[in-house]
Amino acid sequence: MNPLENRVSEKFPKVLITSETIGNIIGFIVLGVLFWLKEHFEWPTWIGWVLIILLILCIIGTVWSYVKPRYVYQSWRYQVDETYLQLSYGVLNKEWVTVPMTKIQAVTTSQGPIMRAYQLRSIKVETMGSSHEIPALEEEVALQLREQIATYAQLKEVDE
Repeated sequence: MNPLENRVSEKFPKVLITSETIGNIIGFIVLGVLFWLKEHFEWPTWIGWVLIILLILCIIGTVWSYVKPRYVYQSWRYQVDETYLQLSYGVLNKEWVTVPMTKIQAVTTSQGPIMRAYQLRSIKVETMGSSHEIPALEEEVALQLREQIATYAQLKEVDE
């Protein structure tokens, strides 16, 4: 059982699957072109075997890319209070991260095209030596959490 109470958005698996699907389609297109080039230019037989092995690995990776998002979603937890930002995540290797609020130097939100389609944002917290991200929060939750972390960390806005 995970003692941290907050979870990322339930849409997180859909975002991961969409992203992975785009990558998989590109990978299969590249493999298709390589198979066509092998036949068109009569490359050596061993290249065909290498391409077949790559195809098998791509199929296995594609299957995993549809299984993994549910486990990633279930493993992600975070908690924010006046003294610490705590993160817990990982499927095979479980990570527990505790960031003291006094060490936080910047907090930002980001949103790519896939996240925008699902109305999600990620929060990135930066310290002197590292950065940590909470992926896929609902937009309103992410903006409120960014402000809450900034307040707890006593960050000042800079006008440029």
